[in-house]
Amino acid sequence: MGTESRRRNEAEATISQINRKTGRNMPQAVATGAVLVIIIVACLVVRIDLFVALIAGFMILALWELRVDFATVGLHIPVVILWLCSACALFATYYVRWHVLAMSFSIMASMILVALGATAKMSFGNRLSLAVASKLSHTDSSARAQSSFNHESGERHHSRLSHVAVSVFTVLYIPLLASCIVISLTFHNHPVAHAIMLVFLPALSDTGGLFAGAWLGKHKLSPRISPKKSVEGLVGSMLFAMLGAFVVFACTYPSLWGRRWWMPIVAGIMVGAVGTFGDLCASMLKRDIGIKDMGHLLKGHGGVIDRVDSILLCAPFLTALLWIAGL
Repeated sequence: MGTESRRRNEAEATISQINRKTGRNMPQAVATGAVLVIIIVACLVVRIDLFVALIAGFMILALWELRVDFATVGLHIPVVILWLCSACALFATYYVRWHVLAMSFSIMASMILVALGATAKMSFGNRLSLAVASKLSHTDSSARAQSSFNHESGERHHSRLSHVAVSVFTVLYIPLLASCIVISLTFHNHPVAHAIMLVFLPALSDTGGLFAGAWLGKHKLSPRISPKKSVEGLVGSMLFAMLGAFVVFACTYPSLWGRRWWMPIVAGIMVGAVGTFGDLCASMLKRDIGIKDMGHLLKGHGGVIDRVDSILLCAPFLTALLWIAGL
């Protein structure tokens, strides 16, 4: 009985140490990640259309998170218009024959409609207030005091142009970058391989950076923006993404090794660098707003945006690389 108790205590201490080094609840993070992988793979196996619908669903959740995050500092984005425009942009990009033209027109139209909608403040009753209160309860006291002040008196601190600017930024951050994922499904007849590379390579890169930074990280990459990011973590991100790219490449394009051997190397370096930059941008945004996580929908990962920020930023680069390489 004593031996069993001692082993349990040792296991709990080990998990606690891992959580402290990584800055996450790792058992929750692993369980959530496994569920997400199963859902994504199931959608890809059953039908590509389901994967597009899954992207749209995640983007809707991400837009609501941004709505709440910006509201904590008194900034308002027209989330209903953003939901409709984002869904239309993603589905038009996939289903319309001229995919790039459909994406370009949808995003331009979305920017105009969202800019107009941002000039009018729309009410959600007390739902938004409750969400903001919940968000502020997860911040530290100084950030909560500043955010509460801004939320209560935001109209005195932000002009109407500020609301428009933030709303247009949201269009460029969510629907535009998500449409790049959809574009990758439409060329060269390898939609599953392209989806796996665009979704799982940045996720694998994040995992490599997390563990390399936790166990080997000594040289800080940007202490002011994200104290946990390290040069060693960046190298780990690149190596893990490179390894994943080699696996996908070997399984999907075995006949192209001689001519495209460089592609997984370029993809790994690109994903590691761009994904880390995306994480730093998200960290800077959270720091400016005064919050720790964008949301709390994904246990162990924070919010949806905390999970997809690097995926979104890598999407246009990987899509362009796949197109140029003819894969």
